[in-house]
Amino acid sequence: MGATGPSTGGFTLPGEAGHEDYTLAMAERWGADVIRDSDGTSLSREILDSGLGIYSTLCLVREDNEWATAHPDKLQQNFLMTTPVTADSDEVTIDLLAGYSRDQFVVDDRDGLELWQVFDRTTGVEVRPERWELVEGGRVTVHGAEAWHTYTVNFLVTRIWEEISMYNHVTNGWGDREHLRAVEPRDPEVREHLLAWLEQWCVDHPDTTVVRFTSLFYNFAWFWGDDPQLPHVYADWGSYDFTVNPVALREFRATTGLTITSEDFVNAGRYTSTHNPPSGVYRAWMAFVQDFVLDLGRQCVEIVHRHGKQAYVFYDDSWIGLEPFSGRFAEYGFDGLIKAVFSGYEARLCAAADVPTHELRLHPYLFPIDLEGRPTFAPGGDPTSDARACWTTVRRALLRAPIDRIGLGGYLSLTEPFEDFQDYVAQVAAEHRLIRALHAEGAPHASPVRVGVVTAWGALRTWSTSGHLHENPDLLLTHVLESLAGLPLRVTFHSLAAVAADGVPGDIDVLVNAGDAGSAWSGGDAWAEPALVSAVTAFVARGGGLVGLGQPSATAFSTRFFQLADVLGVDQDTGDRIRVMARTFDVAPTHPVLDHGADVAGLAPRPGVFVTRSDVTVLAAHGTNPLATAARFGDGRAVYLTGHRHGPTAARRLENAILWAAGTDRGGWWAQDPRADVAAFPASGRLVVVSAADEPITTTVHGGTPRTVTVAPGGMVTLAM
Repeated sequence: MGATGPSTGGFTLPGEAGHEDYTLAMAERWGADVIRDSDGTSLSREILDSGLGIYSTLCLVREDNEWATAHPDKLQQNFLMTTPVTADSDEVTIDLLAGYSRDQFVVDDRDGLELWQVFDRTTGVEVRPERWELVEGGRVTVHGAEAWHTYTVNFLVTRIWEEISMYNHVTNGWGDREHLRAVEPRDPEVREHLLAWLEQWCVDHPDTTVVRFTSLFYNFAWFWGDDPQLPHVYADWGSYDFTVNPVALREFRATTGLTITSEDFVNAGRYTSTHNPPSGVYRAWMAFVQDFVLDLGRQCVEIVHRHGKQAYVFYDDSWIGLEPFSGRFAEYGFDGLIKAVFSGYEARLCAAADVPTHELRLHPYLFPIDLEGRPTFAPGGDPTSDARACWTTVRRALLRAPIDRIGLGGYLSLTEPFEDFQDYVAQVAAEHRLIRALHAEGAPHASPVRVGVVTAWGALRTWSTSGHLHENPDLLLTHVLESLAGLPLRVTFHSLAAVAADGVPGDIDVLVNAGDAGSAWSGGDAWAEPALVSAVTAFVARGGGLVGLGQPSATAFSTRFFQLADVLGVDQDTGDRIRVMARTFDVAPTHPVLDHGADVAGLAPRPGVFVTRSDVTVLAAHGTNPLATAARFGDGRAVYLTGHRHGPTAARRLENAILWAAGTDRGGWWAQDPRADVAAFPASGRLVVVSAADEPITTTVHGGTPRTVTVAPGGMVTLAM
């Protein structure tokens, strides 16, 4: 293989009827072998007859809007909690939908009123059903209320406008298009209709080579509001809130013998956020939903295969219940998984899934404005810069794990005035083909160090927290994952409950625990389990490594806040001690973890963090607060960092921390300048050096014979090893 790789293939182009000449010209220019439709576009006969593969996008639960409109009792439902209202007398009336979008939700009291719950949130006690009533106008009146106590209602709603349809309307100004509705597949009549509709659709679309399911049946939770200052009340990409309806709740009880209530979903307004440690009954509900989605999804895939087509699934939008890391994903029989990506860890998520073909949909999406409401293909937009930011971010992860295909989505015609964007996409396609070809010849070199990320979720949230990085810009573990995504380390994901039960897996060298106290990522009350603390403590004492970031192992229990304080050598006073004296320390002038000296970017002070013993090495500090520490414990080592925000220096610091905790030195191939990532492909005899910097960089590449390499802004260089 040469240094340029193949010139065509592995690229999916969004086509657009009415722009046939431009569509086919871009297919040739970008080396596309597949053309797809998108929300709001269609493919004409000229495009279908182009000889290229054809992806057709389907979201089954919202495809037949005429049928959905004719069957309003078959739409999807969920629980909402009202905005808290304070009683000023012994009676209080609550407007159920106050603050929520009445375009999205309607109160549903047709069935399941016994599932509603009213709470005195001041006492935390549920109000007995005989003390409240549903009154005219979508309101609930509570009788015998306590004055100056706050009350809420958990109530059922039907969603009359599907969330992604709402987003597309707002983003693209689709004021004249119908509002799509999502039907509930647990209803036997809906299920029968969906399967029959898909069967006929396959007959009617002989040109389609791949049915691209826009996920399957249930969207992540996204509550829209009616307040301009709060247009979105709640959103969480991993939440199962939209899987709830009376039929499912009753079936769950009959199947499992467990009772799950509205409050198990509402959770005092926190809902089933992925950021919160899951309860046992909620995990059981998730498994129950996953079984259903797998059963019906597998039937859909079988229909597609019976018609001689392939079935791909898009891991975004209505992905809830799909769960690529449930251990059963291969049972669907999907031929490919497509992931929308902004970040490297999302590429690693896609690459890690058990499916034959892995594809990324890059950004920007070909819409006038982006997900943040900023212009892209509109006045004031700079789509080439957006594309470069996405690709250079994702590319470093692609050096570590192979991706088979990349592509775009949206309105291709929007790109026609942007010649520089067209040129850049051609460059991206060529770079991807080269990287893909290198992977095909043999895996890249990786450090022997094996890293285990431990959270409450474990492997179920492999290379994921909740959503995209820009939606959770301050979430510590997401930044950690983004740094890990491009490092030459072997990374796996493990649950704290499994570690408590079975100990640290024998193939792990270093554990990473990162997040805020109480979160699913740090672990919350899981750390009150003595078996977990003992297992990790023993692991480090016997020679293992630990890297803790933020508030690792934190919960208010026993004599410590960080339950691994003895191992880490640091703890945190959250205000319940107000210590008069703090142990003094000196900051070490140098240490392998901080190979850039005083650069402490992303290490924000955490008030109350203190050193617990004299043999802890403080690597950086803010006044009396340590920012980074290193400690030995028994035969092992531990590093503590107050935080982490992904960037070249921070990623290098995290890698240093892991290597030091593992008791090993840096090996393989690496660049002196942390802004450059290096991947070695021994089977091909090639080195790939990439940079996301906005300026040229010149650096020494170590490994074998050191050499000096200059990389253009956002560029990629290939060298002989």
